[in-house]
Amino acid sequence: MSSEKNCCCGGSCSGESSNARIKILGSGCSNCQKLEKNALEAVKEMGIDLSVGHVQDMAQIASYGVMSTPALVLDEKVLSYGKVLTKDEIIALLKDKVK
Repeated sequence: MSSEKNCCCGGSCSGESSNARIKILGSGCSNCQKLEKNALEAVKEMGIDLSVGHVQDMAQIASYGVMSTPALVLDEKVLSYGKVLTKDEIIALLKDKVK
């Protein structure tokens, strides 16, 4: 049985089996949900087509070396953890990393 959850956009863009380039790692708490919302807003404002997924399985989260959530991952690389980044902070992180 899969521990994947649907993302806040209502689609099935979450989890390890998806092609999500941006992943939010966290239990689904309010901070994780806020980071996911901010990431979706950042992607939309930047006008880039990146899927955003959410990984809630603690074993998968630990496999990234993250011990404090929420975390933001791009292309399997952890960009931030333990902090709810604002939309503008996410845009600054993604700016030079995505085309």
